[in-house]
Amino acid sequence: MAGEDCVRKRRSGSSTTCKAPENEEMQRRPESERSFQNSSNGRVDVDHVITRKMQLIAEAEQLKPAFMKEVDSHFTEFVNSLVAKSVLLDSSSSASLFPASCSEKELHKAKTLRAPPEHGKIFTARRSLLDELFEVSHIRTIYHMFIALLIVFILSTLLVDFIDEGRLVLGFDLLVFVFGKFPVVFCTWLCMFCATVIVPYNLFVWWAQGYCSSSHRVLHSLFYGMLFTLFQTAGLGFGPTYIAVSYALPPASRFIVILEQVRLVMKAHSFVRENVPRVLSSVKDKSSTVPIPRISQYLYFLFAPTLIYRDNYPRNPMIRWGYVATKFAQVLGSLFYAYYIFVRLCIPQFHNSSQETFSLRGLVLCIFNSILPGVLILFLVFFAFLHCWLNAFAEMLRFADRMFYKDWWNSTSYANYYRTWNVVVHDWLYYYAYRDFLWFFGKKFKAAAMLSVFTVSAAVHEYVLSICFGYFYPVLFCLFMCFGMVFNFILNDRRKGPIWNVIMWTSLFLGQGVIICLYSQEWYARQYCPMENPTFLDYLKPRSWSCHTKM
Repeated sequence: MAGEDCVRKRRSGSSTTCKAPENEEMQRRPESERSFQNSSNGRVDVDHVITRKMQLIAEAEQLKPAFMKEVDSHFTEFVNSLVAKSVLLDSSSSASLFPASCSEKELHKAKTLRAPPEHGKIFTARRSLLDELFEVSHIRTIYHMFIALLIVFILSTLLVDFIDEGRLVLGFDLLVFVFGKFPVVFCTWLCMFCATVIVPYNLFVWWAQGYCSSSHRVLHSLFYGMLFTLFQTAGLGFGPTYIAVSYALPPASRFIVILEQVRLVMKAHSFVRENVPRVLSSVKDKSSTVPIPRISQYLYFLFAPTLIYRDNYPRNPMIRWGYVATKFAQVLGSLFYAYYIFVRLCIPQFHNSSQETFSLRGLVLCIFNSILPGVLILFLVFFAFLHCWLNAFAEMLRFADRMFYKDWWNSTSYANYYRTWNVVVHDWLYYYAYRDFLWFFGKKFKAAAMLSVFTVSAAVHEYVLSICFGYFYPVLFCLFMCFGMVFNFILNDRRKGPIWNVIMWTSLFLGQGVIICLYSQEWYARQYCPMENPTFLDYLKPRSWSCHTKM
């Protein structure tokens, strides 16, 4: 159309200059683009593009700090508003609980009462942190580096066996040994699980149904409480331990039995602890119905990857079976990874250690040589159990809250490390050990509550290792109670600099080296220096201190 107008103007003799559409478009473009279009030298065009690109990158880098600062300020305002709203909700609920008609004496009396901590952890749908981080290519490369290291271990083992034996040795004698007597393990677990399903649930139902109509409620509660405690200590406590020791189960099989024992004890306690206050509250309110959970809810809780009971949890709409298969495959790969770590890094070092006389130099070398396998085992336990195993069961159960751990690797204090390493166990200790202790004795005993939690955790860890290894050597208990407690107060939450993260990792490395070194030396000492008729004290006395004198 513009061309036709120009032709008409020329025919009419008009002196007006006609511009082609291309020229009009060129005028509308920026000057830099026009110079780029008008340039006839190809080299100049490429240089212009590169220069323009570098300018845009520099501008983006200049805008990045301001953008991140703006986002951080908005996020801070959002969090502060949430906190303010929660405070308003608390104040409004307090106002509804204590109306204006109450006298000052009654109000003071109500404030001094400590409400039992019935409201605890809030479950919400969220992914595991590693699942989110593995979407970043840089983090995924670190995962690939660990896979490459596993391939190197496999090649090293195969080549050494081929040179020594003249053939490829593909046997996994160590794995077969540590997971031996599996039928006994399965039968023991099945008995434990069935007992946990039947006994705690029925005891609670009978107690709840009889509590409302009982004229002696205290005696009624003491009777059922004693039955539940007897089941926890004798049924779940003594029974599995006796089977593990009397049947001489190998270490990994004992770990399965004892860890399941501890898990079921904690689950049964959580079920009773969360539901008893609901029954007491309904009786106090003179409700016509008694809040008793369904057996299906209790069964779901026994399989769910959490130690905090709720009637309902956030659920995902579907099961990703490919994700489940991947997680179980990663667990299996981690088992083989641990196998090659022990075969290449631990067994050659400790096989003949008990035949050497004790020396401080040898102990120091042993500890530092054990740091690498100790740290690798630490990573494998975290990845295989806390990430893969728990996520696999969460996916099969459509359990949506996947926060089984937090970013413990960024911790600058041991207090934060203890809270973020294993969130599942930490939540149980916090709500049922720490908060209940403060509820009974008052908030002024926070240090005593923390000490009691540390003692319980250290004792359970040492109990598991003592039963699984077959001897009592309280290395982990001493590290937990001595260095762990000291570092918990020294490396507290006020330490925020990166140097404290370095100190945390250094102490963690040294601790793993001490654990692997001393427990391995004791294991081989008891293999080389057995006793014909050991007494109870022989199981408590470290054999590695005197074994070399008998060689």
